This record gives sequence, structure tokens and C-alpha cells, in this order.
Amino acid sequence: MIFSSPHEALTIPETSLAEYVLQRAPELGNKPALIDGSDGRTITYSELALTIRKLAAGFARQGFGKGDVLAIYSPNSLEYALAFLAAAMLGGATTMVPPLFTDTEAETQLSNSGANYLLTIPQLLDKANRATAGSNIRQIFVVGEDLASLLQCDAPLAEIKINGRSDLVALPYSSGTTGLPKGVMLTHYNLVSMLCQLEASEALTRTDTMICVVPMYHMYGLHVVVNLGLSQGATIVILPRYELGQFLGTLERYGVTVAPLVPPLVLELSRVPEVEQYDLSKLRLIHCGAAPLAPEVAQACSQRLGCLIRFGYGLTEVSPLSHSSLPSIPDKPGSVGYCLPDTECKIVDYDTGAELGPNQEGEIWIRGPQVMKGYLGNNHATKEMIGEDGWLRTGDIGYAEEDGRLFVVDRLKELIKYKGRQVAPAELEAVLLSHPAIADAGVIPSPDAEAGEVPKALVVLKAAATMDEIMEFVSARVAPHKRVRLVEFVSEIPKSPAGKILRRVMVQRERERTTPTA
Repeated sequence: MIFSSPHEALTIPETSLAEYVLQRAPELGNKPALIDGSDGRTITYSELALTIRKLAAGFARQGFGKGDVLAIYSPNSLEYALAFLAAAMLGGATTMVPPLFTDTEAETQLSNSGANYLLTIPQLLDKANRATAGSNIRQIFVVGEDLASLLQCDAPLAEIKINGRSDLVALPYSSGTTGLPKGVMLTHYNLVSMLCQLEASEALTRTDTMICVVPMYHMYGLHVVVNLGLSQGATIVILPRYELGQFLGTLERYGVTVAPLVPPLVLELSRVPEVEQYDLSKLRLIHCGAAPLAPEVAQACSQRLGCLIRFGYGLTEVSPLSHSSLPSIPDKPGSVGYCLPDTECKIVDYDTGAELGPNQEGEIWIRGPQVMKGYLGNNHATKEMIGEDGWLRTGDIGYAEEDGRLFVVDRLKELIKYKGRQVAPAELEAVLLSHPAIADAGVIPSPDAEAGEVPKALVVLKAAATMDEIMEFVSARVAPHKRVRLVEFVSEIPKSPAGKILRRVMVQRERERTTPTA
């Protein structure tokens, strides 16, 4: 059975992303578009398009053009949004490198993405120089003096013909259903579709002030918050990172009405006493996504703050949402809502491939205009993920009620979600196996009340080593959110006859070990 959207069908314009995002800017004049929540710097809508055009002209003068790839290696900032849209205006794509990546991780993404220009901040310049040593980067731009120089360019922009259906605009990295991170090819049409879908689902209004504290290196922060907010004419207050006091102070100071968050932040807001010290009465809505949120936590936070919480479901490969709860229909605990406009969903038996009916658990498949073009340079992985008829396999297990309301109950895919961030077990296993004392290793998620899941390593030793030594070894080689938090020494790692790690066996054992008995 195919579950359809309750929304009416959309007419998605065949336009470039930058043109769509900036469509309302001329009429909004001096209304703040982007505000730096750290220092109050503000870009109004009347300044927005002009600033982006000047930056695009500056990039073009340095040789950046259609088909090039800009890497942004930075925390959240006004410049992040400006540079992304300037590159889009020129027909280029942007790949977003998490600022906490190690040199090796950053170098791998830069090399794989084919990035030839990089934007970073002064604090990350040394790391950027090391990471670009073996890449195709032609030039590094540094926020501050370099960007100020680029913005002095008054040269007219040459007309760029963009094919929205085929030209890439974003190249985020995702591990998909399994394996190492892969470049997700998102087109202008993919991302314009998502903006149209979210507008139709009443995600926010022109009168809203929205905070962007979720990372802009993720499509949640960059697209669902910043690009959506700008396309709707809202005001977006940007923070470089989450720090409780600054976050709460920013909500109060700017009268934030909509806060897109991830579950660990919702959990903290439901518990910490500091919340009582701030006037958060303007906050009317929290959007929660990127990982599961316990219904009890959602209810506690909603009651404490006196605001609604709407849920969403998706993955990077769908730009990044397929489902959202609706303001007109009361939520059910645990549900992530309904298909976005022009989106279809079906539940498939993961053993037989048969389509299932209402309330039957199986793998969630998605089809819609927001489904990625494919994985960069990896046709095999693309074919594994997307069928010839356009259905994308999410690797998640769930069920839908008769009316299409979706519930996500588990994951077939092997990704660990640590505080909403993806951690690929295979990547950590490769690091572990490089330790001279480790003969074999498997990595699984272990339930954690605060983080949702933490990476746990099951390790077979061939020489003496302690848990702390192993955790420190991994920590030195991966970003902080990927660190192994637990280590268990075992005699063997369960594997299939073909040698594939039986991760589901290990996960099941962990669940049995961590589930309280009556």
C-alpha cells in the first residue's frame, strides 16, 4: 500500500535555489534577515541580495564558476549563509565540512567532493591548510579580511544558465544505510522542492523570528532553517554553537518564536532550572528532528515552555525531510507525522520486498521530488539506495496508520545517532583495527538517556590494552561526536559465513543487557 500526502499537489517552479530563496527580499526592505546572535551584526533584506551578488562576483573574479565546488569549513555564521547562496548563484555546489573534523576526516571529504575552493575562519586556518595539502583546493578564503575584499567587487555577474533538475547545489556527506560517508548530490530542484513542501506544511510564517543553533554543516540547519527562513521572509538569529546560557539569552533578547532543535536540546530545556530565569513567552513552536525524541520528554518540554512541538522525519538523501506533523491535526505520541506534499511512502517487508499494509512494520521507502540525484561517484551505492521507479530505501523500520501517519520504531541501517549526529560504525571499526593491540572490533549503538545512543566498541585483543587507552586512541583520530564512549572486551565478533559483521546480533545482545527487567 502506498501512503500519500494529505496536502494538495504542488507546482514546483523550475528556478535556481538562490533565485527562489531571495524572491521576497526586495519587498521586505529594512527588515532584519540575518542576525549574528553573538554580536548583533545584522543584514537586512534590502542588503541581502546585494551582498550575495557582490560576494558571487568576488568569487567569480577568483575563478569560481559553474560546476566548481566550494567547501565551507566553519561553525554557523552569517558568512556561511552568504557564501552558500553566492556559490549557488554561480552554478557551483557547496560541500559542508564539520568544524570538529580531524585533519584526516576533512582531507577525505575535500578530496572526495572534488572541492577546489574553501571558506574557513581564522581559528581553523591552520587545520584547513593541513587538510588541503593533498586536495584540489586552489584557494582558501578566510572570513574577515578575505571576504571583505571579495565584497568590494562591483563587477556585473555574467548570466549563468542553471538546469535545476541536473545541476548540483549542495554536496553534504552521509553514510546512507551503511558504510563510510558518501557525497549526497542535491540539485536546485531538490532543494527548491523542499522549500515549497515546507511552506505548504506551514513550518513558519513571515512574521516569525527563528533561531539557528543546529549545525549549518547539516541540511537541517542550512536549508530547513536558514534557506527556508529567508525564502519566507522571516528573521533568522544565528549562533555559532549551542551553549545553554547564550542560547536562552538569545531566545529572550530577540523574542524568538520558532526554535528548530534536536532531541538532546529539548531534553535539556525540559529539565534545567536555568530556563526559569528567562522570558521565553514569545516562543510558540519547537521543530524537533534529526533523531527520535521520547514522547514523555516532548510533553514535559511543551508544558514547561507553553509551546507546541512539531516533529519531522527524513534523512540527508531526501533534502532532508519526507514527513512532518501538521498543526491542524493533533499529534500522537511517537509519530513523526505525514508525508510532505508531493511525497509518497510505503512500508516494505525487509526480507521479501512485499508491500505491507497499515500498522505493519517494515522498511520505510520514500518517493518524491526531494529525493537526491544520487551518491557522488558511487553508482553502486546509488542503485542500492534508489530503485528504478524512484523509491528510496531509508533503512529505517516503521509503520503507517490507515491515514498515513508514520511511526519510526527502529533502524535497519547501521548508523549510530549520537545527539542527532551520524556516526558510521564502519569508520570507527577501521580506526580501531589500526591499533596494534586489537585483533578484531565491532561498533554498535548503546542506549544513552542524554545522547540517545553512544558508540560502543566490542574489541578482541591480541596484546594488552586498557579501555581508556583504546578510547583515547580513537578520540585522537575522529571528531568529538564520533568518539567511542564504551568498550567491552570479547572473545570474538559475530560474523556471517561471508565475513560480514552480524551487527544486528550484537545490537540485540546490547539491548537485552541494557533493558531493565521487571
